Amino acid sequence: MRTCVIFNPAARGEKARRFRHQLDAIGPPCALKATTAPDDARRLAAEAVADGFELIVAAGGDGTVNEVLNGLGDAPDGFARACLGVLPLGTVNVFARELKIPLHIAHAWETLQRGRETRIDLPCVEFTANGVRQKKHFVLLAGAGLDARAIELADWSLKKKTGPLAYVFAGLKALCEPQPKITVRADGQNLTGELVLVGNGRFYGGPFGVFPQADLRNGSLEICVFPRVNWLTLLRCAPGLLLRRKLPENLVRRFRANSFELSGETTAAFELDGEWIGHLPAAFSIERERLRVVC
Repeated sequence: MRTCVIFNPAARGEKARRFRHQLDAIGPPCALKATTAPDDARRLAAEAVADGFELIVAAGGDGTVNEVLNGLGDAPDGFARACLGVLPLGTVNVFARELKIPLHIAHAWETLQRGRETRIDLPCVEFTANGVRQKKHFVLLAGAGLDARAIELADWSLKKKTGPLAYVFAGLKALCEPQPKITVRADGQNLTGELVLVGNGRFYGGPFGVFPQADLRNGSLEICVFPRVNWLTLLRCAPGLLLRRKLPENLVRRFRANSFELSGETTAAFELDGEWIGHLPAAFSIERERLRVVC
């Protein structure tokens, strides 16, 4: 299988440095392309599909995976012509954890070489940015409200030093701000809250099983709505998340849908796969088993 590895040199420092030492060993059987700017992985992935590569590997974090995924979507019949692979170099690596891809780079590379292909559902979002209608895919999760604001506030230099703790600090800062109201519209029903999390897979933010009933192959997304988000909500959620890695179910409302809309106040932002995208409104949908992944 012709393989192209798209490498994010800005991925979490030590992992990226170790990966550089392995490039000579990995290089001969595949092409290596390094990103130089935000969203560069998307362009490189689309070019790789056009050049006939059959396996496009995202070597980076979940943000790099998302860019490569959307690059496949940019290429004509890209999802049919190429598979997605992952070498987890990022801070959290939720997608790798979900698919049980080894977090050790050498073992992850062995997994890619064995080449076992599976198919998973492919969600997408349509929204407007700067007056232009856009469409983006994501692999695992989306969020609107507090988590998107925390991602927007996260300090890049602190993230490289402390990893996931940078998001914790940013989240506490975001919690001090007024929380916008967000409305979910699905199947003719409306549900309003201050934080909406959307899962294609089970995990959120690493090992936390926020979406216990989510399935990568059932053709639907799991939606988790927090009616209120404040310091009391945090105190009530923390023990369950830290000790059992689960949310207290009495604090949230859940449902599933294969298409729905999110709308909110002008300050309500949303994120995809841990990357800040823009502001609501946004329309979500999903295609069953559209994405080919080597895992």
